[in-house]
Amino acid sequence: MSASIALVDDDRNILSSLSIALIAEGFVTRLYSDGGAALKALTDNPPDLVVCDIKMPNLDGIELLRRLREKNDLPFIFLTSKTDELDEALGFAMGADDYIAKPFSQRLLIARIRALLRRVALGQRPDSEDGAEEEDLPEAIVRGRLVMDPARHRVQWDGKDVALTVTEFMILEALAQRPGIVKTRNQLMDAAYQDDIYVDDRTIDSHIKRLRRKFREVAPDFNAIDTLYGAGYRFNEE
Repeated sequence: MSASIALVDDDRNILSSLSIALIAEGFVTRLYSDGGAALKALTDNPPDLVVCDIKMPNLDGIELLRRLREKNDLPFIFLTSKTDELDEALGFAMGADDYIAKPFSQRLLIARIRALLRRVALGQRPDSEDGAEEEDLPEAIVRGRLVMDPARHRVQWDGKDVALTVTEFMILEALAQRPGIVKTRNQLMDAAYQDDIYVDDRTIDSHIKRLRRKFREVAPDFNAIDTLYGAGYRFNEE
């Protein structure tokens, strides 16, 4: 089945040209020129991935993402002409998986979409319907109070579910695989962003802050992710 991509932008020319390019690549598109209308549609019938502008009337992209994150963890890419670092940091803090500034290459955007969908597929593989053995699935990672199930994209802390985006899951998995070992920002970027996609240090820092915030919502004493200034991050097995 073709992946469905929701495009949200108040520029109808961009919506039309992107939709044509994505359909040519085998995707199904859903177009929204208003954030408010998109919010209801994406909540009631979530697509496989969202590409969204930030600057829109009525309901901007940041607020749309914030409200969506109250309901689900849809893969989300910001597409915007705004270049202010604060906007980019805020977008990642809200839980965006990627961020592309206008003007942009459609080829680059399609590559980012494919890469993010592959990460979703790897992190959310359903149990096989043809009788595949359970041992064929990736093993759960148990680190003290943390349990990660890569096959089901499920994370628990003290038995309580913690909803993570695909990018957040990949970063946490990279840290939890080797407790106590410091991972540089570049190593975490390599773990979370494939296909030679470039993101800068602010991206990883924003994802780490959001990871901590999500865990502290279920466990206020959470302090398992250490920052080593000038070096990177590490997971502390408690």
